This record gives sequence, structure tokens and C-alpha cells, in this order.
Amino acid sequence: MNKETEIKLRVSRETLAALRDHPLLKKRNKSGWQRCELFNQYFDTPSRDLAGARVALRLRRDGEQIIQTLKSRGQSVAGLSERNEWDWYLKKAKLDTKLLNDDCWPASLAELDKKCLQPIFTTDFVREKAEIAWGRGKAKTVIEAALDLGKVIAGEGEEEICELELELREGEPAALLELACELAADLPLMPCDISKAERGYRLFDSGSYGLALPLPALTAEMALDDAIAAIAWHLLGSSQRLAEQYRWNGHWKLLEQWLQQLIDLRALLGSLGQAAPRASSRELREALDALLADWRPRLAAGRDDEALRHNAPAMFAGELQGNRWGLLSLQLSRWLLQRGWTVGRNARGERQGKATLGNWLPTLLAEEAEGLRLKHYQQFPEALAEQLPRIERLLAWLRMARQVPELPELDRLYGELAKLEALATCANDAEVLVARQAQAHTVATLKPWKLLLK
Repeated sequence: MNKETEIKLRVSRETLAALRDHPLLKKRNKSGWQRCELFNQYFDTPSRDLAGARVALRLRRDGEQIIQTLKSRGQSVAGLSERNEWDWYLKKAKLDTKLLNDDCWPASLAELDKKCLQPIFTTDFVREKAEIAWGRGKAKTVIEAALDLGKVIAGEGEEEICELELELREGEPAALLELACELAADLPLMPCDISKAERGYRLFDSGSYGLALPLPALTAEMALDDAIAAIAWHLLGSSQRLAEQYRWNGHWKLLEQWLQQLIDLRALLGSLGQAAPRASSRELREALDALLADWRPRLAAGRDDEALRHNAPAMFAGELQGNRWGLLSLQLSRWLLQRGWTVGRNARGERQGKATLGNWLPTLLAEEAEGLRLKHYQQFPEALAEQLPRIERLLAWLRMARQVPELPELDRLYGELAKLEALATCANDAEVLVARQAQAHTVATLKPWKLLLK
């Protein structure tokens, strides 16, 4: 068994051609580009039991070699994935189910009749690959760069494969993100948290691509630093899956959910105080602000404008033709992997980072509740929009960690705050101002809100 660590980046044909001659890859290319054609047949049962167990089984023809491979899904965030992989070299292009024994076969499939396995889809592509030497101090790092161009075919459906894969051959996983960030500064690269196999399943059954990632298991006893990492990885991974699926089908709701992940990420970065010195996240916050400045008003307008919703997929495609979304995603991944918020913080910041979430979060919520000054905005509802960042910080933490604070009726508090947030984004007409006054009063009279202010 091997452990495969790689990052997958969706690109255009133009970008694929530019990567081959990119100065960074040219300078560090130690093997030259080697070209091969890969023909891959994936197998599953008619009811897709393997997909349900998060494994992929394929036969690959690489020149004269026939390779049977079983891969586990493993962990994957923002295109950076770690998976277990088993390879067997066969004499003929026929699936050998005897090799799928207890050493590799998931226990959940122990009762499966392997005779039910059948071809489901193919992924055929041309790969150009090269070994890239990536210096990280004295540590030796070798990365295989692969430029893939071809098709996924399932029945009568097909989708183009056009991507850069960076696979770690030797060294630390952070090197993959460092190289990807360098390339993404020049070229539009979209981290893609969907494998070729997942694309095949999506073609085979359009509803098979699962968008929801499990919520992080936050507890009152965990350190704030660990909670920051868990929440941010979740939001980043969710944003990637939503972006990929919206690019695929153009459903407006997915774009709204994608924007919400960015809002929550921005709220998280703005809520950490000295545990994350502002200098450590300045570039990330500025990049998020730029995206939100463009996309928040578009989505607000699109709720009442069918033509804008119809044109949104083309606008999103235009976003992906630039490099800011992909670069931000990669920079966030690197920041999280290296725990960049801990760099340069003082002794008080260190104490906050190591504090338990159960002690830190109630203090944050109380400070934000006090700063919201609901009585003031009952009198001056026209100015409520200035408090939108504070409301979003409260909502982000209540959404991701509502099991941590020991307060009654938190679900109701969250729901009423969400209504206040929606009103804060509306234009200041007479009806909205009256509704803001009423909603601010409703929140202020809730039992959990009063307890926060004690």
C-alpha cells in the first residue's frame, strides 16, 4: 500500500499549455516532460456500493502495462488530498477480484459479491509529467507535476479533463501548496476537491456528488487554535465543493451557499483577537473583502432579478478565468496547514490560542452582543447596516459551535439574529426601518441574549 498526497487544480486548455513552459517549472524540471496515454475503466456494482464505501476501483492501461488500482477516499480539502492506494500489475486487462482481500478491502463491503462488479465509466487522457525539485531549506522535496487532458465518459455523457496534478514524491505536504501558490500568482488555477472518479460517478448519476461536508466536532474542552483550524478547513472545503458544483450545473442556490462560506470565513478571521494577529491574516482578509465586494451585491440584486440569475454562471466562469479565487483558496490552505495565525503573536495571544473554546467563546459572544447596541438601533434603524460584520461574526460562531455555549434557546437566538441580518442588508425604505426596529426589539428580549449581556 502507498499513501498518495496530491493537489488537483482545474485549468483551461490555455493555462495547461502555459504551465508546460512556465519558468518556475522549467527551472526546476529535473526529468523533462514525459508523455503517455492512460486509459482507465472504473468498476462498481449497479447500486454503486464502492462509491458508498468511499473507494474507487479501476483498471488502467499505460502503454503495455495493465494496472489494477484500489483507492480510498481519505481526506481531501481544497484539492489537497491524502489517500491510501493499492496497485497490482496484471498480465491481461481483466479485473482480478482475488486481489481484493481483507488487506485492502473495506470491512463495510465484506459481504459484497464481487462478481457483481461491472464497468461504470471511463477516464481516458493524455498525461505529460515531470519531476520538479522544490527546495525547502535543507530538506529534499520532489513533486511530480502532471498535465492531464482528456475526457470522462459515462454512457452518453462526457466531461473534459483539463487539470494540473501535483503529487508529493518526497518531502512535506506544505511543499505542494507552496508550489501551487507560486503558479497561481501568475495563472488561473482552481483547487478542485473532486477526483476523476467522482466526476465519472456524477456523470453516471448527477445527484451522486455530495456537497455536504461533516461539521467539525467542536467541544468546550478543545483549544481555540484547534477550533480555528477545524472551522476554517470546513468552510474552505465547503466553498470549493459548492464552487465546483455551481460551475457544473449553475443552480443559483449553490452560488448563494458559496457566498455564505466566504462571509463566514471573513467573520472568523475578524473575530480572533490577539489569538490571530491582524498582520498574520491581512492578505487573506483583503482578498476576501475584494471577492465579497463584487459578489455580495450581485447576489442581493439577483434575488429579484431573473435575468441576473440567468447570467450569473457566465459571470462566475469569468471569475474563474482570473486567478484571485484560486489563489485565495490555495493561500488559505497553506495558512491553515502551517497555522499561520500563530506567527508573531504575543504572550497574551498564545494564552488565547491555548484557551479552551468553552472559556473563550462565551466571552467573544458577550463582547459582540454588547457592541451590537440593539437599543441604539431600535432608535436609529437606518444605521443598522454598519453592524452587519458584527452580526455575521455572531452568526458564524453560533452556526459552527452552537453546542459549546451553555445558553438556553440558542437555536431561536440564531434564527432571530439571521432575520436581523437579512433586514440589515435591505434598502432603507419605511417598511424595512419599521421591521428593523421590531426585530432588534425581539432579539433584545430573548432570554439567551439577556444572559450574554450579564
